[in-house]
Amino acid sequence: MKLAEALQARADLNRQIEQLKGRIYDNALVQEGESPNEDPDELIKELNKNVSTLENLIIRINMTNCQSDVDGASLTELIAQRDCINIKIDMYKTLVSTASSNTRRATKTEIKILSTVNVKELQKKIDRLSKEMRLIDNKIQQANWNIELI
Repeated sequence: MKLAEALQARADLNRQIEQLKGRIYDNALVQEGESPNEDPDELIKELNKNVSTLENLIIRINMTNCQSDVDGASLTELIAQRDCINIKIDMYKTLVSTASSNTRRATKTEIKILSTVNVKELQKKIDRLSKEMRLIDNKIQQANWNIELI
């Protein structure tokens, strides 16, 4: 199984687990004299089986990420780099949005609000970081489809 397939299976398992939790909760209470639409105990067994499968899959994915080399870095390192670049991009985007807000003054006697940052330079930084993130993400995606799961 390729790493990308395992990641898709992990996402499917997470969705199934969430659905099972909802079904368990929906069948946890019934009106006196009624029976639940589904047996909560059977749903719990199915949930536990899926959680166990998920745990095994997560372990294998993480081991594969740690042991896989992509251009001199592990997949774990590339994922960490991508995630941290994304944090920076989000912060800079919020800063640009905040600094770009135009505060309107009704009269010249009102306090004038000025930006304390260079919005143009920040936008260029966002563009550079976004490109860097895309390149790293492309490496990760390519590796996911080429690397066999451990």
